[in-house]
Amino acid sequence: MDLLLLEKALLGLFAAVTLAIVMSKLRGKHFKLPPGPLPVPVFGNWLQVGDDLNHRNLTALAKRFGDILLLRMGVRNLVVVSNPELAREVLHAQGVEFGSRTRNVVFDIFTGKGQDMVFTVYGDHWRKMRRIMTVPFFTNKVVQQNRQGWEEEARHVVEDVKRDPKAATQGVVLRRRLQLMMYNNMYRIMFNYRFQGMDDPLFNKLRAANGERSRLAQSFEYNYGDFIPILRPFLRGYLKKCQELKDGRLKLFDDHFVAAKKKTMDQLGSKMELKCAIDHILDAERRGEINYDNVLYIVENINVAAIETTLWSIEWGVAELVNHPEIQRKLRQELDTVLGPGVPITEPDLQKLPYLQAVIKETLRLRMAIPLLVPHMNLHDAKLGGFDIPAESKILVNAWWLANNPAHWKNPEEFRPERFLEEEAKVEANGNDFRYLPFGVGRRSCPGIILALPILGITLGSLVQSFELLPPPGANKVDTTEKGGQFSLHILKHSTIVCKPRA
Repeated sequence: MDLLLLEKALLGLFAAVTLAIVMSKLRGKHFKLPPGPLPVPVFGNWLQVGDDLNHRNLTALAKRFGDILLLRMGVRNLVVVSNPELAREVLHAQGVEFGSRTRNVVFDIFTGKGQDMVFTVYGDHWRKMRRIMTVPFFTNKVVQQNRQGWEEEARHVVEDVKRDPKAATQGVVLRRRLQLMMYNNMYRIMFNYRFQGMDDPLFNKLRAANGERSRLAQSFEYNYGDFIPILRPFLRGYLKKCQELKDGRLKLFDDHFVAAKKKTMDQLGSKMELKCAIDHILDAERRGEINYDNVLYIVENINVAAIETTLWSIEWGVAELVNHPEIQRKLRQELDTVLGPGVPITEPDLQKLPYLQAVIKETLRLRMAIPLLVPHMNLHDAKLGGFDIPAESKILVNAWWLANNPAHWKNPEEFRPERFLEEEAKVEANGNDFRYLPFGVGRRSCPGIILALPILGITLGSLVQSFELLPPPGANKVDTTEKGGQFSLHILKHSTIVCKPRA
């Protein structure tokens, strides 16, 4: 059986070599392609540039080949965009042409081949899913309905840390408690449900399942099967593990949260009062706008996209405040002056706290959670920057480099919130400046910005009000070594933080 598989693989490689040579010659006649390293048959540029196409490696390639470059990763074309003008073209001016999403063998499993909102192709299904999700998740009304819950969860974090005898001397891994806070924030919106504590069995099941999903999806281990389809049989074990995890997660969501709501909706129909997000989504399913699988994949998206990305940004913000005590002191002084010492921060206060807003903006600039944004794709042949972009190319906008290019920013390697009060005072996180796109912009931008920014402000503000945040004993700083995935960026080591209560 192994010999037969090997024979087929070799025959496939031979056919792929022949096809690659023919296509290369044909394309040379018809397409003006962006510059890039010279590809070799079958593998393209994969052996030259490797798997880890993170924001820093792609920045190095952009410095060699220009602000638009093409990498051929096996059978896939990957176009990297690295300046604000080209980003505007991809995300705004040609937002329809480049509005689809590329998927891969693993994301096809986790999203049911695009039955969700985040990774579906641009078209009627995406528009329908976006509309259905907007009312229960992404409006100012949702913020006002839920902001007291976010404030309450932040206070619970402060109280729990104060009760921990080690926190003020040896320190605690603050991320663990912040993760519970983020689950409670989002599950209260989705299901009007709150986990009782760090030892809650259901919380730990969900946390473990979502963590494994993130690990499998963000890994580079499966790229060879994605780049060279003939090698996919060798991924059989990996993909089986993904399928089993996907099935288990959807069953977990269904058994504990969705099925009971669905039963009530079926019984009451239009008479049911829509109290939380899942009620609105199931109401859309009842009316025939989406199917039940779509409902579960929406829950899947929120578990990954809303919880983890905001948690990463909070963790980066805490780390930068620990490593820059003068900035932490300046922020604390603003909170004490504007609100008064010991007065808990609330969501309406955020507009009165410009330095806190600047700290958040600077965190999102220097430590962008999704530095390459979620990849885009053109369904048909397109033009970009004077070059031809073949259909179904994967388009990566290096948003981190847009926000960290010294040609566009003063001393971008420094963590300096003051820049957003001085030379960059007009720049906002909503994409009003194409040098700064932490949430993207345009049709496929992240709608979660409306939730993420107030949660970031309430959480960081509450921690700085309540504690002096310090590195662990014997250390001058916390480790901010980066760990990237297919398109994510978070801290490699979850640091121990000393949380010294203020008098």
